[in-house]
Amino acid sequence: MNILIAGGGIGGITAALCLAKDNHQVTLFEQGHAFTEAGAGIQLSPNCSRVLHYLGLEDALRSAGFLPEGTQARDWRSGRVIMDSPLGDTARQKFSTPYYHIHRGDLLELLVDAARRQAGIELRTHARIEACNDTGDGVEAQVGSTTYKGDLLIGADGIHSTVRTLLWGEQKPTFTGNVAWRALVPAGSLPEGMVRPMSTVWWGPGSHFVHYYVKGGELVNCVCVVEKEGWAIESWTEPGEYPELKSDFAGWHENIQTLIDNADHDSLYKWALYDRPPMSAWGKGSVTLLGDACHPTLPFMAQGAAMAIEDGAVLTGCLRADENVPSALQHYESLRKPRTARIQKGSRRNATVFHLSGMKAWARNLAAGKSAGNTMDGLFGYNALELLHKR
Repeated sequence: MNILIAGGGIGGITAALCLAKDNHQVTLFEQGHAFTEAGAGIQLSPNCSRVLHYLGLEDALRSAGFLPEGTQARDWRSGRVIMDSPLGDTARQKFSTPYYHIHRGDLLELLVDAARRQAGIELRTHARIEACNDTGDGVEAQVGSTTYKGDLLIGADGIHSTVRTLLWGEQKPTFTGNVAWRALVPAGSLPEGMVRPMSTVWWGPGSHFVHYYVKGGELVNCVCVVEKEGWAIESWTEPGEYPELKSDFAGWHENIQTLIDNADHDSLYKWALYDRPPMSAWGKGSVTLLGDACHPTLPFMAQGAAMAIEDGAVLTGCLRADENVPSALQHYESLRKPRTARIQKGSRRNATVFHLSGMKAWARNLAAGKSAGNTMDGLFGYNALELLHKR
């Protein structure tokens, strides 16, 4: 098939690689002048890393990423460990593929490099799909003055998706009342052993703080979320100021203060977190959506990019199983909507759970860890390659 993809982010490029591996011809349109990824760190759990390994990217991931030993939750003030879940050799054997921490830019770079080496993929930058039309036997997409024809169109163009708007009209998001900071800290500026080789979330009243290594352990990526009013700009590139970040986490554990004090002040950014409910339908006819375009997810389960990566593999499997494009796309939706909706809702729930205080926080801490293994099994054990492994 001849497949058109709008959006050159992690989800769009992964989908292109999956489809090209299945011998489809893919033309991908990225509206920017180059392939860039806003943000810093990203967590790749086994449910999505198995897709990336399937695409032949294991060596590149091991070279560019960091293999954590586990995940951990700690108390905001005392530093007491509330929950500790290992992700070592036992977990890797259980889920077949590792858990990676990696810089978003590094991940996108290795995906784009792989796509450029793939003969079945054409990458076009400074190319924005402005209109699309289902012709009955395929689709037409308008990019500038040129009309491109394909068997289907995939809108992987992010949270502000043009393709989604063309299909369903403008959909207004809701501000969650949370503002997220992101910062990078040179690991060499920190006391030895202060940051353990794992993903750590500190739970506090009205706030939480996440940190983990990226760049092979050279940098510590920090995501710091605080409930606040009066500022609601939804942008990953809005600069933040050190005094405000310091004030937002005043009174927190000395480790948090050390991280903030040693952060690269030129890497401080903040963005307002908006929520969008699960969509009742994603696509129409020979047009569908993928990733943040259809199921944008709050960053409280570290599963947003993972869901987009899974989407690409499942969509490819559905097209292999059914040559009727509208039917295959409906099958794709039916397989993906329940899981992505659960992740959206779970992430929204965590926004509340992480920020509890008083007796509610005490009860949460007491219960923490009892269901961690079951949660990991459901998340990490999912196999997006199931249809691709069937012959």
